[in-house]
Amino acid sequence: MKAEALLKSKPELREKYSNLLKLLRSLGKTAVAYSGGVDSTFLLVAASEAPVDGLIALTMKQPYFADWELDEAIEFARDLGVQHKVIEIPVTEEMKMNPHDRCYQCKSFTFTAFHDVIKELEYDTLLDGTILDDVGEYRPGMRAVREHNVRSPLKEMGFTKEEIRELCREKGLPVWEKPSNTCLITRIPYNTPVTSEDFRQIEKAELFLMKAGFRTVRVRKHNDIARIEVEPHKISELSRPEFMEKVVSHFKDLGFTFVTIDMQGYITGSMDVEILKKNSRK
Repeated sequence: MKAEALLKSKPELREKYSNLLKLLRSLGKTAVAYSGGVDSTFLLVAASEAPVDGLIALTMKQPYFADWELDEAIEFARDLGVQHKVIEIPVTEEMKMNPHDRCYQCKSFTFTAFHDVIKELEYDTLLDGTILDDVGEYRPGMRAVREHNVRSPLKEMGFTKEEIRELCREKGLPVWEKPSNTCLITRIPYNTPVTSEDFRQIEKAELFLMKAGFRTVRVRKHNDIARIEVEPHKISELSRPEFMEKVVSHFKDLGFTFVTIDMQGYITGSMDVEILKKNSRK
């Protein structure tokens, strides 16, 4: 039975998924840039169901990506039975300075490394998980997608995050309710020099809160200050005196001097606020 026939979602979404599989089957030997997030996982599953010719998943290993996410990506690709290659990419001197175009630079040298792999394998196409929702947001990395001729079939077919989560849920994929995440360098203000130690400190701090039940969490690092963002309705839970005492103790053990709660709660791209303000004045 065809994979699309197994879906019970609304007819228009089933048709969209069917058309996605047709598109994927037409691409020849294909590699998927796979981060382990919701969108790239959905794309990888669709490519395996299409199926595409010689499918391979490519994942980069960087100090500013959480180790636990890499482990999850490796495990999922293995369980799916898809060939998977993890490519370790060093942090460039430019990225160590955390520039405003860090996302573009990261995507650019990542896609360069991935293209080297597919050229060696004599593959035809590199895909990424960009979706329709990404259009219009502050996403400097999308310039790298265009410059490196990376195809984004989910965006081409008009898939939204809500639709992808719905299909992931129907397929029983564990990522269907996984909160959106970004690389750890986004937790540090632009133009602040970064180190591998900074990333591990942030990762351990966030993992502590995630294990305590906070699904969507960011620990923003401002020198020796930890600014915690959680969903607004979870702030009261986070600020319970007995729990906050544990948080402060753990964070200080990690090397933070001060621990604060952002009373606005979690905001996507909160580090980009000043950039967006400047762009709006132009």
